[in-house]
Amino acid sequence: MNISVVIPVYRGETLIEPLVERLAKSLPKFSKKYEVLLVNDGGPDDSWAVIKKLARKYEWVKGIHLMRNYGQHNATLCGVRAAQHEITITMDQDLQHPPEEIPVLLTELKNGFDVVYGSPKKMPQGFLRNVLTANIKRILARVMGIPSVKNISAFRAFRTELRNAFANFQSPTLIIDVLLSWGTSHFTSVPVEIEKPEERSNYKFSALVKAALLILTGYSTAPLRLASWIGFLMTVFGMGVFIYVVIISFMAGSIPGFPFLASIIALFSGAQLFALGIFGEYLARMFDRSMDRPTYIVHETVGK
Repeated sequence: MNISVVIPVYRGETLIEPLVERLAKSLPKFSKKYEVLLVNDGGPDDSWAVIKKLARKYEWVKGIHLMRNYGQHNATLCGVRAAQHEITITMDQDLQHPPEEIPVLLTELKNGFDVVYGSPKKMPQGFLRNVLTANIKRILARVMGIPSVKNISAFRAFRTELRNAFANFQSPTLIIDVLLSWGTSHFTSVPVEIEKPEERSNYKFSALVKAALLILTGYSTAPLRLASWIGFLMTVFGMGVFIYVVIISFMAGSIPGFPFLASIIALFSGAQLFALGIFGEYLARMFDRSMDRPTYIVHETVGK
């Protein structure tokens, strides 16, 4: 198999050189033709200088320098669109995805799958982060229509031709896994050895929550259905309260006043604000896409 390896780079000045050196030892063992695309995502360090040095050293290394920081998935999409070989591998820069494990993914591609994820045998992060990440992956799998694949990760192998399904996609907010699901439903995952990251992840807790909201409101109508059901249940509850008030007023002549009324108002106000918040998230996605902002802009390239 001929392979294109896509690596988004952000604050990777000290990481990408040892990663490329490991790829230099591993790739010739299972691929006749290969390339490594390092996409510099507008980081504040000297990653681009290191990428240019690696492109001069290795003829199969290509560097792409983006105008500014667009995000990991945007940078990955840039590399995927620039890939020249039949199979694309994506991996993180922080050395937690061992190049030596790539053949494990390729074996599943040979078995007929179109997208293969390398799922960690043991999660490398702390307990709370692992739980949050696992739940976000479950949400993403359901949005993609492949709930059986729960171990979605950035370490993936897929057939490059799948990019034809999203060739005209243009939006500043995206999830690369959802785009891949537009072209195929043949997904699987295999357990691989994931190493402990050399440096702390650039993804903070708030970024993970933001990613979950993007997945839900950018590619799914489930939150809108949830808001509809909450509205329906609140309507039923309100009718029940109205009937209760009428019956009590006839039987007792009065009902408990302010506390009862305040609790009902708070309940309905909370439901309304919840629904408005969901609508707001969808309006924000529509606003982003209506501005016609580019997914990324390439500033400079280096290498063949």
